[in-house]
Amino acid sequence: MSDEPRTPHATPHVPVLLEPAGAPARGSVTLIIPTFNEAANITELLDRLTVSLPAGLPCTVLFVDDSTDDTPEVIEKAAPGCPFPVSVLHRETPDGGLGGAVVEGIKRASGDWVVVMDADLQHPPHLVPELVAEGERTGADLVVASRYLPGGSRAGLAGGYRVAVSRGATWLAKGLFPRALRGISDPMSGFFAVRRSAVTAEALRPLGYKILLELAVRHQPASERAPGRPARTAEVPFVFQDRHAGESKSTLREGMRFLAHLAALRFATPLARMIGFGLVGLSGFVPNLLALWLLTRAGMHYLPAEIAANQAGVLWNFALIEGLLFRDRRRHRHWADRLGRFALLANADLLLRLPLIGLFVARFGLPVLPATALALTTTFVLRFAATEALVYLPRRPRRGPHGARTPRTARTARTTRS
Repeated sequence: MSDEPRTPHATPHVPVLLEPAGAPARGSVTLIIPTFNEAANITELLDRLTVSLPAGLPCTVLFVDDSTDDTPEVIEKAAPGCPFPVSVLHRETPDGGLGGAVVEGIKRASGDWVVVMDADLQHPPHLVPELVAEGERTGADLVVASRYLPGGSRAGLAGGYRVAVSRGATWLAKGLFPRALRGISDPMSGFFAVRRSAVTAEALRPLGYKILLELAVRHQPASERAPGRPARTAEVPFVFQDRHAGESKSTLREGMRFLAHLAALRFATPLARMIGFGLVGLSGFVPNLLALWLLTRAGMHYLPAEIAANQAGVLWNFALIEGLLFRDRRRHRHWADRLGRFALLANADLLLRLPLIGLFVARFGLPVLPATALALTTTFVLRFAATEALVYLPRRPRRGPHGARTPRTARTARTTRS
C-alpha cells in the first residue's frame, strides 16, 4: 500500500477518471463515499477514518462527487494527511443520483470488499472495519449496518416526521419484497459492505439514494444467485449519528424518486409488468369518464366527446406507464415519438376489438358478454406486447459500411488529470 495518496485535481463538472490501483491485497477495501456539496464534512470525515481504520487493513478511499461547490478541492487539500490513498471522481452528469454515484464507484473498485457510506458522518467511520470483519467471519457477501437491531438506533433522524417517513419506507419495501429482503432489517440503510466479486455493477439501475435496495432486490434468485445480487447477508447494529455539518439531501423529490424506484423494481419481470399494465389501464377509466362528463356538459356531442375523452385516458395511462413500468427504457426514443406510438396502439385497440367480438359471436357462436371478455383479454395481451416491442424496446443499431452494426450516436468523455 502506497503512503502517497493519488488525488487527481477535479474541475467541477469534468469527470476525473482514475488509473487502475493494481492487484488488490487479500481482504483489501475500497471505501466509496458519494458526495454532493459536503465540503464542510470532508476534513473531519478523513480525520475520523484515519483514526478508525487499522494499519493492517489495506484501504483506498474513493469519493464519487456530484457537487456544485468546492468539495473536490477540499478533498484534494485534506488527502495528503491521510495514511491511505484518496481519490476523487467528479461526474459531469449525476446520472442515477447518489445510487448512480455508488455504481460508478463499484465499477472502479479494486478491493476485495466495497464499503459504502455517507460523507455527513451520520455513518460512524469506526464501523468500517467491523462490517468487513463480520463478512469475513460469517462468509456473507453483503453486510448491512442496521439501525433496527438490538444496540442500533435511528437517533440521528431529526424530528418525528423523518422517523415516520423512514419507518414507513422500510415497511413498504419489506412488504413489497419479503423474499429478497429477508434477513435485512434496515433496507433503507446507506451504510454497508459488499464483496466486489458478488455484485455486477453493470446490472444495477439505481434511481436516487437507496442503492442498498437496488442491490438486494434487482435480481431475484432462481436456483442460484443471479448476477448483480449478493446471495448471503449479515448485519451489524449501528447508531445513526447527527449530521456533522450541512443540510440533509432528503427532499420530497427524493421521496418521489424512491417510490418510482420501488415501482420499477416491483415491475421488473415481464409478468409483473403485464399485471401493472392492466392495473394502469383500469385506472384510465377515471380520467376518461371525467373528461367525457366535462365535454358533454360543455355542449359537445357525445360521439366526438367519446373520442376526445379516450385521449385523456391515453395520456393518463402513458404518464403512469412511463413513470412506473418502463422508466429505464425511455432513452431509446424521444418522448413525442413514444407518446405517438402509444396513442396509436391505444386507439387501434378499439378498432381491433370490435371485429374480434363479431368473429367470436358469428363464427364461434359465443354469447356477446363472453365474446367481449375474450376480445378484451386478447387485445390487452396484444397491446402489452406491442407496447414493449414498438414503444420501449431499443432501436437496432445501424449497420456500418461492411455490415457491422454501429451505434446511432457516439459520446466522448472529457478527462482531466493533474
